[in-house]
Amino acid sequence: MQTPTSEPSFFARLKLAFRVLGDATLARQLIQLEAPAASKPAEEPPAEKVHASGLAVLSLLQREGRLVDFLQEDVASFSDAEIGAAARVVHAGSRKVLAQYLTLEPVLADSEGATVTVPAGFNAERIRLTGNVAGQPPFRGALKHHGWVAISVRFPAVSSALDPRVLAPAEVEL
Repeated sequence: MQTPTSEPSFFARLKLAFRVLGDATLARQLIQLEAPAASKPAEEPPAEKVHASGLAVLSLLQREGRLVDFLQEDVASFSDAEIGAAARVVHAGSRKVLAQYLTLEPVLADSEGATVTVPAGFNAERIRLTGNVAGQPPFRGALKHHGWVAISVRFPAVSSALDPRVLAPAEVEL
């Protein structure tokens, strides 16, 4: 006789095997019990956790340049001079964040307006052709924007203890 915590004997296991062979429903139930947890669909983390690093960048741009404040403001009622003054603050702070956390280089070193040749086999992620695109490369055209590529990225790690949705806390002066 077996206790509930002891291992079943060889003959008990053999009897169970024959029972499973003769009962498809029991076999299906055993297979479902054995299915690894990985085969069950995993719950996706909430969007704010998936995009925490992007929200952290936006938080840095808000903290240093008040970018979110500027973009959320309806500037239609402000004069060009007022908008220009605000843009200087946003520009200086945002530029500081870029310099602190990224090393950027132009995709093409030529100055804008220069005539450039785009060779066969060019990387379409780095160079976008516009205008009347016909025929096969190499293409010659005027450089409208030199593009940007991140050479290095040095963003701080995002703490899981913080709520990544908070881009800037409310400020209350007492």
